[in-house]
Order: sequence, then C-alpha cells, then structure tokens
Amino acid sequence: MKLIPQALLGREAAEAIAIPVGALAASLLVFGAFVAAQGASPLSVYYEMYRGAFGTWFSFQNTLLRAAPLMLTALCTALPARLGLIVIGGEGAVVVGGLAAASAALASRAWGAPPAAALAAMLLSGLAAGALWIGLAGALRVYRGVSETISSLLLNYIGIAILNHLVEGALRDPASLNKPSTAPIGAEYALGNLPGVEVHWGLAYGLLACALCYALMHRTTFGFAAAMSGGNVRAALLAGLPVRRLVVITCMLAGACAGLAGMVEVAAVHGRANASLISGYGYTGILVAFIARHNPLAIMPVALLLGGIGASGGLLQRTAQLPDATVSVLQGILFIAILASETLRGRTRAAREPKVRQAAPASAVA
Repeated sequence: MKLIPQALLGREAAEAIAIPVGALAASLLVFGAFVAAQGASPLSVYYEMYRGAFGTWFSFQNTLLRAAPLMLTALCTALPARLGLIVIGGEGAVVVGGLAAASAALASRAWGAPPAAALAAMLLSGLAAGALWIGLAGALRVYRGVSETISSLLLNYIGIAILNHLVEGALRDPASLNKPSTAPIGAEYALGNLPGVEVHWGLAYGLLACALCYALMHRTTFGFAAAMSGGNVRAALLAGLPVRRLVVITCMLAGACAGLAGMVEVAAVHGRANASLISGYGYTGILVAFIARHNPLAIMPVALLLGGIGASGGLLQRTAQLPDATVSVLQGILFIAILASETLRGRTRAAREPKVRQAAPASAVA
C-alpha cells in the first residue's frame, strides 16, 4: 500500500487555507471598489464593519446571535455534500421547523404542559419537520432521479407558502393585525440565555451540532461509507453499501439541523411563527458551507465571520449612509469568489508533480 507523502499532505493543507483566504481578499478588494463608487471610504467602511461585528461586547454578542442559526443551516448543505449532493433547501427547513415548533408550543400550552416538556416537544417537532422536509429531497433523488438541488430549492417556496397560509388562516392570532402571526408561545416556554451572556442557548446547539456532525462524518464507519458513496457510487454499490439509505439518512440529518435553527428562532428570538422566519439564514448557510469546504468544524469560525458581516449592516447604514443591504452585496461577491477559486484547487500541485510514465499493457507484462 502506497502511503501519501507528508509533504503532499502539507501542501494540500496549505492550499485548503490559502485559496479561501485569497478569495476573501479578492472579495474585499472588489467590495472596496463598489463602496468607493458609492462615495464612501473603503477603509472607513471596513473599520465600521469590524466595530459593528466585534468592536464591543454588545456587538460581539449580536454576532454570536446571528452565527448560531448559520451554523445549523450550513450543516444542511455540508452533510449532503459528503455524498456529492448539493442541497440548498435550508431556508424551507428553517421555516417548517419553526412552524412545527410554534405549533407544538401552542399545543403544550393548551394541555398545560410544564416548560421542560414543552421545550422538548418543540425541539423534537423542529427536528422532525426539518428532517422530513430535506429527507423528501433525498428520497426524490434516489428513488425518482429528481435533482436534489432543484427539488430542495422548490421546497423552499413550498415551505414559505405553507407558513403564509397557516399564519394567515388556521393558526393566525386575531391580535396580530399588521403582521399575521401565530399566538405567542409565552415567556415560560421561551429558550433562555447562556449563563453570563445575552446569547441564547441556540449558540450551544449550533456548536454541539457541528462537533457531533464532524465526529459522525469523519470518525465513524457511517461517514466513511458516505464519503465512499460520494466519491464513486458504482464502487460503493459493488462494495455492498446501501447508497440509497445513506442518502436519505444524511439528508434527514441535514434537514434536522436546519429545523433546529427554526425552532431556536421561534423559542428564543421571535416568540411566535410569522414571516420573520424568512430571514435568509438558509441561503447564507449555503455560503458558510462552501467557504468552510463542507467541514463541520470549519463551519463554526466561518459562521462567526458571516454573522459579524450581517450584524454590521445597521451600523454601516447609520455611519456611512450606505443601504443596509450593502453587506448582502459583500456576501454575493464572496460567494462568487469562492466558487471561482475552486477551479484553482489542485492546479499548482499538478504543475509541480512529475508526469507519471504510462504503464505497459497487460499483454506485454504477461
């Protein structure tokens, strides 16, 4: 068995870091030109972005609040990518997970359930709803041959339509006049903050989910089977691996993570289900997953970075007179740069390596 040289592993690790960093630097240059065209100083804008994301304890806590759902929605894309699937349905899973959690809370309140039981019901409902939602995209892929990218994208719109239909109809609170919503879940069923900080327990859920998913996908036979199926489906089938089952289970795990993000948004942020669940966390999570190279551990710092960029939008609007959507422009530029940088991966290594001499035919060897 031929071992991989340590120098090659070191070059691959350096490349895995250098290419995303280079893409980030290129994005900042392009964004700086965009900001300059708007009449603002790029350096001042970058400073205000840093101050709005990490400059004070208050801003850093706001960044952590935004990073928590990004970790969970990024896992919705990162886990199926282990099998070579591109799932972009995190937004729909967040919506249906939050709607299911709100429904479970209202049912628990009607039955007089204690807060611990109500939170457990909300947690399980959010996980189950998200798992079934993305699991449907996986099942369509393996049993009907439907592209998981298209089906998961369309499921986003279906989930949003279901939310709007229910909060404006059967689940609408009569007191919600201007913004149709479900009835509030109540302060006793709300998800509290971590000790000593103004950050809810959703951050702990996100960190724990990233750690568990990394252990599952990189340290277990299930993860090895998933990677083998993603690398070569035919070889996996010849080896006797249940590829269909692996795809469906992985998609369900991915959807459960996004559904958990929806539950956290209802239980810790909004206190009810309404259009505020459609916040774009599912789409930003796709960017987080791609920047992190679908590595659950790398998702944590990348989510912190993207959460900080999102948290600085309001400060840019006040200090630099830039639209709040300016940070969305930066995210779009960054996404394009990351996708373009993937074409550079492996090229420098291939140029340095000597060409392998063609092997002799089997007949000549015989």
